[in-house]
Formats: sequence, C-alpha cells, structure tokens
Amino acid sequence: MVDRRFHLGWFVHFGAQSWNEPLGSAPEPWDGNLHLDLARAMERACFDYMLIEDTLSIPSVYGGSNAFYLKHGIMAPKHDPAPLAAILGHQTKHLGIVITLSTTFYPPFMLARLAATLDHLTGGRFGWNIVTSTEDAAARNFGMTEMPPRALRYDMANEYVDLVTKLLGSWDPDAVVRDHATDTYVDASKVHPVHHEGRFYRSEGPLNTVRSPQGRPAFIQAGGSPRGREFAGKHADSIIATTNGIAGMKAYRDDVRAHAERQGRDPDSIKVLFLIAPMIADTMAEARTSYERVLATPHYTERALAAFGSFVDIDLSQFDLDQPLPPLTTNGEQGALDKFTQTGIGQAKHDKTLRQLVRESGTSSSLELVGTPDHVAELMGEAMEAVGGDGYLITHPFGGLTRHYVLGITEGLVPALQRRGLARTAYSTDTLRETLLEF
Repeated sequence: MVDRRFHLGWFVHFGAQSWNEPLGSAPEPWDGNLHLDLARAMERACFDYMLIEDTLSIPSVYGGSNAFYLKHGIMAPKHDPAPLAAILGHQTKHLGIVITLSTTFYPPFMLARLAATLDHLTGGRFGWNIVTSTEDAAARNFGMTEMPPRALRYDMANEYVDLVTKLLGSWDPDAVVRDHATDTYVDASKVHPVHHEGRFYRSEGPLNTVRSPQGRPAFIQAGGSPRGREFAGKHADSIIATTNGIAGMKAYRDDVRAHAERQGRDPDSIKVLFLIAPMIADTMAEARTSYERVLATPHYTERALAAFGSFVDIDLSQFDLDQPLPPLTTNGEQGALDKFTQTGIGQAKHDKTLRQLVRESGTSSSLELVGTPDHVAELMGEAMEAVGGDGYLITHPFGGLTRHYVLGITEGLVPALQRRGLARTAYSTDTLRETLLEF
C-alpha cells in the first residue's frame, strides 16, 4: 500500500507581528509561553518541527528608515531563539525544534557547541536552519561595512557547514565510557581534533561537548536561488521552499533532487516543505471573508512591501504600485525576490503590477488555500500528489502568530488531512532526523 502521508512543519517568529490583530495573542510573547502553547498544539497534531526564524538587525530598507518597521512591529523587535528552543524542547517530547543561526556571524566552533548542547536539551530533536544572512544592517552590527557577495557567502557557508560537521563528529559515539573501576569518564583515544585549515576558517578542535544525540542535528535550509538550491542539495535534511503554483513547486523539487543526486546523495533523504498560509473557516464564504479581511488590513500593502523589502534588501517604496516592477537583482535573498516577482523556476512571464504581486504573494505563499478544512485538505493532497512530495511548512498570513490561527490548523485542518491518510496520527521515532525519514 502506498504511503500518501506528507510532512508538516510550522514557520514562526520570536517577534510581535500579530500584536494588533483582532484575534492576536496576549500577553506579549517575550516570556515564551505563547510559543510553548503553540508547540504543544503542534505536537498534538504530530507536526515534524517548529522552525523559529531570526534576523540580527532592525530593518531600515523601506523608505530608508527603521521607523515603519518599529511602528508596526514588522521584523522587530525580535528575541534570540536559542534560549526559547531549550524551553520548548524541555516541555515537549516529540516535536522537532529548529532555530535559525547565521554562518556569517556565529564562529563555527561556537555554533557547533550550541547545536550539540541544544540537541541534548531537546532529546535529539534539534535542527539548525542554515542561513548566510543577507542584511547589510546586520553586517554593520557585527563590525562589517556590508555583506559579502552572495556567491562568496555560499562558498564560505559550504566550508562552514563542513567544519561544523567535523566538529560535531569529533567525539566517537562510544567516547563516554563511565568506567568506575578505572575512574575513566571519557576514553581520550575516541575524541579527535579536526585540524581544519581552509580558505575561510581554521579550527583545531575537538568540540568540548559530548556528542550530539543525533550525531549531528537536522540541517534545514531555504534554497531559493540556483546557488541556494545547489547548497541545499548538498547539505539539507529538509528544505524551506517558496515558489508559486503546482508547476513551480514540482520544478523546484525536481531541481533540488537533481542537485542532491549530483552530490551523491539519495534525493529521498531530503524533504522539501513548501510554505503555505491556509485560511480556514467553517464555511467557504467565511474563509473567503477572512482572506479578504487580511488583505484589507490598514497599511497591509505597505507592510507587505516593507517585509519583502527587508528579505531582498530593496526599497520597494520607490516603485509605482500600479505598474509592473522593472527587472531586479539583489545581494539579498534572490530566491525570495524570484518568488515575489513570480520570475523563479517554473514561472511564466507576466505583466502584473506591484499591487497585484503583493496581493498574490502576501497570504497564499506557494498555493492559495482558502476554505473549509476538508476543502483545503483536498487541495493540499492533490497538489502534493502532482508535485511528488514532500510536505508543507505552514505560517500565519503575513508571518504573524496567534493561538486562534494555530488551533484552526491543528484541530481543524490536520484532522481533515488525517482522515484522508495524508498526515501522521502518532509519532513513531525518537529524533528529528528519524522523523523526517519516516516516510
């Protein structure tokens, strides 16, 4: 019998995006209790993982100032996800906890040590969302003048991940012996320096933490640009994919899998999760009304442009809303730009205005999913069958986070998926990497 199940993850911020929504969550999210409630709901629904996004600056792209971002709580304030990951891991048993850590700003040894520690604190359920960072403002926060060119960042990131992997493997699985008779805690012959001297990094090693329960944590990556897809095909256990429509989804997944094969990897070992923001309600009409209400939110268009602009490092306020965008390139997230402008892999040419692009990209992500739980579940199943796999990464429209929205998904949509045999009904593995490989 063919296993039709697909994987489910959730993309969240440790920020305040939903602070002014009618059904926003209160009190403020900074003590972690909001995310803990949501993690428990996701675990009841048997999600693979919760991914916590992060950036290291207050954006100032839109209008050349950070004022709009701070006024509306867009991309700032934002707290460090690493301590939150430890809390979530301690209070859950099965849900994977993934956080975003930048290869540009964390020294490799420090990141490897943190990842190993968090993998222990989560019982082998930690994942690293690998980013190179894109914001020149973040570079200035760390004493740089600007980010390196994107191609160079990927060259650096490839060596970085290789070094982190070496450090995480510097302890043999049986290095800790706890031999009371000889008073030996660690067999020193099973702990190895790495002696890494590369083009960009140098580290002697070994890591000074006990080996990670997973050997190494799960590696997650959002590879949108051609170079990003190549990087993801080489390293990732799961990929965050942002593309448009079923044709674009299939083309993206096929391309990443081809990259994996060229790297000598089994393409089935990589799980591509497509970003979606379903709008769920009891009736089709109510769902459509909710969808339109999001689009009618005050400053919605400006907010969307400010958020997208921060990802791609382009001030989108300079363009006429009712004219097509000119051809654009960026040193920021090229994949996000391709997705927003609908010029990415598998996309046909168009003459849509900036206003139309905002409307189509702001809530629907890879697919427009608006309707009852059963209707949306059917659409998700049909799309995944056409694409070939592997699952979805859910986010709140416009990147926010509310208890109301999460419960609509976990207690409405997921049961509809489970009734169709499309989502797991129980966990059967112990670690995040095993969960991703379950089917």
